[in-house]
Amino acid sequence: MTATSEQNIREQTAAIYRAESRRVFATLVRLLGDFDLAEEALHDAFRAALEQWPRDGVPANPRAWLVSAGRFKAIDGIRRNARFDALDDFADEVENIADEATPPGEGEVIEDDRLRLVFTCCHPTLAPEAQIALTLREVCGLATEEIAQAFLSPAPTLAQRIVRAKAKIRDARIPYQVPEANELSERLASVLRVIYLVFNEGYSPSAGPSVTRIDLSAEAIRLGRLLANLLPEPEVHGLLALMLLQESRRTARVSGTGDLILLADQDRSLWNRGQIAEGIELVERALGSRRFGPYTLQAAIAAVHAEAPAANETDWREIVGLYDALLRMEPSPVIELNRAVAVAMRDGPAAGLELVDRILARGDLADYHLAHASRADFCRRLGRNSDARAAYQRAIALARQAPERRFLESRLARLPA
Repeated sequence: MTATSEQNIREQTAAIYRAESRRVFATLVRLLGDFDLAEEALHDAFRAALEQWPRDGVPANPRAWLVSAGRFKAIDGIRRNARFDALDDFADEVENIADEATPPGEGEVIEDDRLRLVFTCCHPTLAPEAQIALTLREVCGLATEEIAQAFLSPAPTLAQRIVRAKAKIRDARIPYQVPEANELSERLASVLRVIYLVFNEGYSPSAGPSVTRIDLSAEAIRLGRLLANLLPEPEVHGLLALMLLQESRRTARVSGTGDLILLADQDRSLWNRGQIAEGIELVERALGSRRFGPYTLQAAIAAVHAEAPAANETDWREIVGLYDALLRMEPSPVIELNRAVAVAMRDGPAAGLELVDRILARGDLADYHLAHASRADFCRRLGRNSDARAAYQRAIALARQAPERRFLESRLARLPA
């Protein structure tokens, strides 16, 4: 094989790792019953692929090949290591499991290994924060720093939370199995939150060079669709609607040079009308049930934006009313901040600034760059350039996404001296 061909196969392998590694991992967890063993088997499988595929070619079904290779590597490791002598029966049991990433049997409720693993990580014996952090790390492959940004928590705290959750699963012998139908609803709130946090990390990454990460948002929408088929509850439809409506704006959110474009400045002809239509139909169905929750209300807000022909025709009065209802249902400083932005659009920047200053005076969102960016914008619109400059500088210092920093820096540079 030529050096060029070998390099092409290595590039294909890297692409397969990005696209398939967490699916392979989820299946290995189901087969092996242990996070750490599955993680080691995953890396062993890809090491084997890097050795064999340049020589033999990429297999027709790379995911099945990797699952099979990881499974055999795990069994070999168990049998080679004297510390696992007591697990011979376990190794025999694993060896009898099907050699492919076979779908669960007809009696299984959840048909996708990654969704199965999401529910497993959301076991009720784990604290809610641990459920979400563990799922984001192990199912979706987010770095600890990315999860910490989503939680607005220090990275070391999140790392300890994940380690403790895995230890509890191991020590309590929590089974890696699909929950019974009567248990699914109990775990739904955590699962919905996990899926939405994954979507948010794809729609607006906490750090890095890009405005979006389509792999994460697409995976979240895929999980949302699977969940909607599994549990067609109003709030599941509300979450799926919210993700579709936000995702519909992806193409318009980024310039040709990779810079951020605000909602008011986006070319609405670039919005995905198919996703908008599906999202609006889902949110109307959820609202009509009278059993909706916060995701449905957020979807309703997104629908108001989607239905406005132009930014200056947005019904901000309706949006503020929806935020009022959302705050009653789920009080949160971030929701307060979003409402303040809507109030500023309805009543003027002074009204928005007053609300943001109240939030910051309480100490809430002191390290959240969007709170300072909002304050900077309100001060800029009011001609308070010195206050705007200080707020922009604070927002820039806190922003971890390069396009957001560039946008804020450009706004700062345009302030009068």
